[in-house]
Amino acid sequence: MRELVHVTGPDRVAFLQGLVTNQVGDAPVWAALLTPQGKYLADFLIVPRDQELLIDVDARLAPDLLKRLTMYKLRSQVALARSDLGVARGTGPAPEGAIADPRHPAMGWRLYGAPGDLPADDGSDFDAIRVAHCIPESLIELIPNETFILEAGFERLHGVDFRKGCYVGQEVTARMKHKTQLKKGLVSVGIEGAAPVGTPILLPDGREAGTLFTQSGGRAIAHMRFDRMVDGLVAGDARIRV
Repeated sequence: MRELVHVTGPDRVAFLQGLVTNQVGDAPVWAALLTPQGKYLADFLIVPRDQELLIDVDARLAPDLLKRLTMYKLRSQVALARSDLGVARGTGPAPEGAIADPRHPAMGWRLYGAPGDLPADDGSDFDAIRVAHCIPESLIELIPNETFILEAGFERLHGVDFRKGCYVGQEVTARMKHKTQLKKGLVSVGIEGAAPVGTPILLPDGREAGTLFTQSGGRAIAHMRFDRMVDGLVAGDARIRV
């Protein structure tokens, strides 16, 4: 389930620009709000509409996101309000007024409107699409206060802009980009069998190599230590192929 938040007022662009990982402007973007230590709190789409910005976020993350945005508001001339609009998505021909999902072309389109006016689900298997293109999902691969967005593929999926000004958690994110080499992150792996999301992936000697997440069609998204991507990995009763 998704929840939509209206952001209105003359400072709405500048307000979000100083907080989120991506450039806020005239086009829809995917972005995240981070802790000052650079860890993920929430991800969302920011969609410009007339005289407002619409935030499209996982409904389970919406209350905390609203609380944090309100805390940061201070004297900014912005108003935050939950929306009654709904969201539809699909991968076939896009209806009038729909936007392209900014993360990846395979993620199709999204349309916002009154729930009764939106088209029916077109049956797209978004888990299969996400696994095929290693696209993380809120509260599955993206874990609040734990995930670092560069390990989760935000740069590849256009969710972070290194040319914009400061935002919360920017210093840590920039340091990871420019001064270190990532030693772990999300990857697509092959899987024989199945195991619950969050199952540890183990080396043949029992040491932990990563964590298993979304699975579909013999493939899965996993968070892996790159130096432990070897033959013979297992996750519960499933065999993992790198």
